[in-house]
Amino acid sequence: MCLATMVFSACTNLLEVGPRGTLDENQVSNPEQAEGFVIAAYSQLGNDEINRAFSMWQYGNVRSDDAYKGGGGINDGDVFHFMETFVPSRPDQWNYDGIWFHIYIGIRRANEGLRILEQFTEEEYPLVNRRRGELRFLRGYWYLMVENLFKNIPYIDETVPAEEYKFMVNNELSRDEILDRIAADFEFAAEVLPETQPEIGRANKYAAYAFLAKTRLFQAYEQDQQHAVTRINSQRLEQVIQAADQVIASHYQLQPDFANNFLPGPYENGVEAIMSVQFSTDDGVGRGRVNHGDMLTVPQGIGCCDFQKPSQTLVNAFRTNEAGVPLLDTYNTENVDFGQHSVDPRLDHTVSRPGVPWKYEPDIIVNAGWARNITLYGTYNSMKENVSPDCECFINIAPFFGTTKNRILIRYAEVLLFKAEALIELGRQDEALPLINALRARAANSTALLILPDGTPSADYNVGLYAPGDNITWDQETARKAVRFERRLELALEGGRFFDLVRWGVAQEALNAFFAAERPSRNIYQGANFTSGRDEYLPVPQNQIFWSENRYVQNPGY
Repeated sequence: MCLATMVFSACTNLLEVGPRGTLDENQVSNPEQAEGFVIAAYSQLGNDEINRAFSMWQYGNVRSDDAYKGGGGINDGDVFHFMETFVPSRPDQWNYDGIWFHIYIGIRRANEGLRILEQFTEEEYPLVNRRRGELRFLRGYWYLMVENLFKNIPYIDETVPAEEYKFMVNNELSRDEILDRIAADFEFAAEVLPETQPEIGRANKYAAYAFLAKTRLFQAYEQDQQHAVTRINSQRLEQVIQAADQVIASHYQLQPDFANNFLPGPYENGVEAIMSVQFSTDDGVGRGRVNHGDMLTVPQGIGCCDFQKPSQTLVNAFRTNEAGVPLLDTYNTENVDFGQHSVDPRLDHTVSRPGVPWKYEPDIIVNAGWARNITLYGTYNSMKENVSPDCECFINIAPFFGTTKNRILIRYAEVLLFKAEALIELGRQDEALPLINALRARAANSTALLILPDGTPSADYNVGLYAPGDNITWDQETARKAVRFERRLELALEGGRFFDLVRWGVAQEALNAFFAAERPSRNIYQGANFTSGRDEYLPVPQNQIFWSENRYVQNPGY
């Protein structure tokens, strides 16, 4: 009997050995170990993959009027076809559960790090407050993403142990209350973080202010329970301006050439990139830290798999009139003809088309054969996130191709647009005009790389500044159209278009008009329809409702 007890005890002890190479937060005893948890929180920024891209191309571009799903056909990534048509979009779709789960991994890592830092004083760990600021920045970043995707979410901070997560509910806080807590994280980060960081990739004061401005802008557009915008809060708009002004007064500025934001190597972490995910190669870890999230968007002509195809409607938006300004109301009445129409050069930095060099490489000319399904998705390709196949940053991970080029999370140009939008909604459109014109002036000067092999321009580029009384009437209504249009041109295919439409309260109008315009030539939209009061947000994933033992409530309409 004694022998049996001894054997049982020995076996039990063997089974209770913790996993090797890992450290539980309760085992942390020094600042060096705490640093590891902060790094782990940062690492989640790059832990996406092809079906749950943190770049939001599936969730912010394909669900908007800027891009078709692409790929081989409707059944190739069919869940994303359901998303682009909104019929049917169901709570049991696996990709919804995937993006929710992996965002909450980022939140949990930030919370774990914050709990660990509570163990240390500044005397023991001189960087403890800075690291708190970084972790709260990361937590705010993740919460803003998941809030804009799902709206009704559980808010969990560092005071809640991981084993209690499943007992939380997702209807305790309103959208405004959640956004207020997100803003509080960015405010704390802005207060304690330095203006610059000695290590590239860490958040600084101005990254926090930039995301604070973004959060307050979303918060300014107040919604009811059915997601309709009920009013625009002027106090929140003032907060947008205050946060944006901090960034505008900083060392960040516009790149002289728009192209520089989307090139690898020495152009990464440039003067406009306020916060970027750092990918890598030759770092001693396999093939390096590769951007898996955007792999599917590589054109078939140089890799795989030709997803995220720019829409004809988006391409048409870049057309300009004789004065070089956009056709705000009539841009989509006919398709752009590159032999007859002038265009904003940002088009050819954003969208590739047959007959034009790929990524400024005169020896690599795009042709229609780069597309997998021309009938459904056309021949345009997405450029910003992609690179030249000659770049050492282009990594073959068969059957896919990845890149180690950074992913910019927020750039200076967007902060200018945050401020311009807030000013216009406050009736101060004259103050917004120079901010918008600064972007247009930069666009006009961004043609040096847009040339054909014979040295001639790839298109007739014509961008003019807005001149009230000359080429535009600059009242509040027209200025509002102009700033919204400028966001589309400047930030096209950077993951934000759908969320802009929802913020402005125009998603149903814009998307159903888009379906109607595209339907005659795009069979993918035959049954497409956006339903207001439902489709502004994704359904709460059914697996998460099961996991919470039905504590979570489903979003309206699902």
